[in-house]
Amino acid sequence: MKKFVFLQIATLFVFCTSAFCFQRIISLSPQLTKEIYLLGAEGKLIGYTIYAPSYAKNKEKVGTVTEANLEKIIELKPDLVLATPLTDPEEIEKLKKMDIKVVLFPRAKSFDELCRQFLELAKFAGKEEKARRIVQKARKEIGLIKNKTRNLDKTKVFVQVGARPLFSVNRDSFINDLIEFAGGENIAKNAKSGLYSREKVLKEDPDVIIIVTMGIVGEREKEKWKRYKCLKAVKNKRIYMIDSDKICSPTPISFVNTLKEIVEILHPGIKWIKD
Repeated sequence: MKKFVFLQIATLFVFCTSAFCFQRIISLSPQLTKEIYLLGAEGKLIGYTIYAPSYAKNKEKVGTVTEANLEKIIELKPDLVLATPLTDPEEIEKLKKMDIKVVLFPRAKSFDELCRQFLELAKFAGKEEKARRIVQKARKEIGLIKNKTRNLDKTKVFVQVGARPLFSVNRDSFINDLIEFAGGENIAKNAKSGLYSREKVLKEDPDVIIIVTMGIVGEREKEKWKRYKCLKAVKNKRIYMIDSDKICSPTPISFVNTLKEIVEILHPGIKWIKD
């Protein structure tokens, strides 16, 4: 009997010294908020930013991605705050000084890194097994898609994620994986940073231009590109808009769904993606 009780206490000790004991979580990232809901751990979420997903309800708002409301966060008494590089470093330090644990999730540079971070987040939410199943399913679907696109002709793509200045994505972004997995060639892949120029786009002459939605700005950018009649993407009417939420803050599952959408953009007529 004593041995059984000892084992119970030891198990409880391991459980409670791990990340699994976090019960009051605040997310300062819409992407992390989506992942918590995907894990089914929203019951542990007590607050998030004002730009949370539409399906996230009945939680306290604690500011924006870049400006957290410290007073509100402290008032909610979280045992864990999830932050990103966009979170103000000074605010992070203030929270730490209040003995509030803060975990920083860097922006994922690849699909693999996105999955690793998702699994790490799952530890804090006590949902590791579910996360492993989700990642396994996503990786399997990605593999099937890559097998289908591997032998297709490469489509040259320019992805625009910012307007002033013109901004794209290089190899250090998971968006580059979206393009390559879909059988495309990212013309900005080897750029030193995301900063790009229209002159470079004209020189590379992409087959497709994908503009990440920026409200009215995105529509204006589409009209600007149409002025360059010499571009293949313009001549062939292959300028597309894609929702920023889909492409900029994915979960492993939504990454797959967005990949399917991009495959159809780059290779029209591939209906098997929806099957």
